[in-house]
Amino acid sequence: MKKHILLVFIVLISCTSNTKKVESTASTTTYFLIRHAEKDRTDSTNKNPNLNSEGLERAQKWANYFENIHLDAVYSTTYNRTMQTSKPTAESKKLAIINYNPRDMYDANFQKNTAGKTVLVVGHSNTTPAFVNKILGEKKYKDIDDNDNASLFIVTITKDGKTSKVEKVEN
Repeated sequence: MKKHILLVFIVLISCTSNTKKVESTASTTTYFLIRHAEKDRTDSTNKNPNLNSEGLERAQKWANYFENIHLDAVYSTTYNRTMQTSKPTAESKKLAIINYNPRDMYDANFQKNTAGKTVLVVGHSNTTPAFVNKILGEKKYKDIDDNDNASLFIVTITKDGKTSKVEKVEN
């Protein structure tokens, strides 16, 4: 009888231990933040240009980059260039693009809706690093150079804190 009680006790401890491992994984939030792909610069008065042919190629290459990365959501500003950049990735993941206002980035609603998820955020040369800084709670990154469409910011939030890194993805 004592052996049976000991066995039940060991099984219960094992089950509790496994549950905690699953919970800690689910509490990790990962943000991938990119700037829109190359835009059409032929009309300097156009405040909402589309992507040029190189940009359309890069948008598809971003989809290829994220092919083996699980995404729960894709966020984009409402500009043509950000929507067109996010579209191939969103379509490949069968996700709707969720629009956000860069003036309200990383607000309480966004934090609640993305907690424990893996999210792609498409923005601009000034809003992408600002968004990363807002998540981190510090001014760590400067605006992206206007010709840089290859920087990928990765921010991970766990119970132990926040980490970030920047990679150049020349797709």
